[in-house]
Amino acid sequence: MKVTTAEFVKSAFEESQWARGDLPEVAFLGRSNVGKSSLMNSLLGVRGLARTSRTPGRTQAINFFLINKSFRFVDLPGYGYARVSKQVRESWGEIVTAYLAKRARLVLSIHLVDSRHDPTQSDLQLSEWLASNDKPRLVVATKADKLSRNGLQKSLRRAREVLGAGADEIVAYSSVTGMGRERVWREIEEALAVSQSPL
Repeated sequence: MKVTTAEFVKSAFEESQWARGDLPEVAFLGRSNVGKSSLMNSLLGVRGLARTSRTPGRTQAINFFLINKSFRFVDLPGYGYARVSKQVRESWGEIVTAYLAKRARLVLSIHLVDSRHDPTQSDLQLSEWLASNDKPRLVVATKADKLSRNGLQKSLRRAREVLGAGADEIVAYSSVTGMGRERVWREIEEALAVSQSPL
């Protein structure tokens, strides 16, 4: 995929603010500090489009980005950050669940897990929800450059064990080295192509 244009569209704190139109969307999900913004910037080949933060849990809105004037990337709020109130954590969960359940043009959910740690209970819950609702998804293990080759293989094997069905293939990704970038784009392109095929 050659990225010719990538622009921030809007942040939405409630459903009425979601981006309008019939463009296909690719959503990025994962716990706070998993590297969503870095991965998105790496995929797009731009710096700073999706804001990175040293403070996990900073992204509390759904952020929409228009790519090549033809589809959108959607950055969903990170989950699992302890230093926010229970009420805020629950509201984030409601926002994410509503988007995943209602967004008709969602063609792929990219579920990010940290390759340095076992998937969390929240990761498992998200994986099971996507599977039970038949949502096309791709599991990506971020920060793969932080591990040795052997350590990475063990991490991927463990993630498959924890996440179970639907996580048979997990893409190891590094925003630093570009590892996994072509594979993720291939999955995105295939999902976009399927969405445009006549029924």
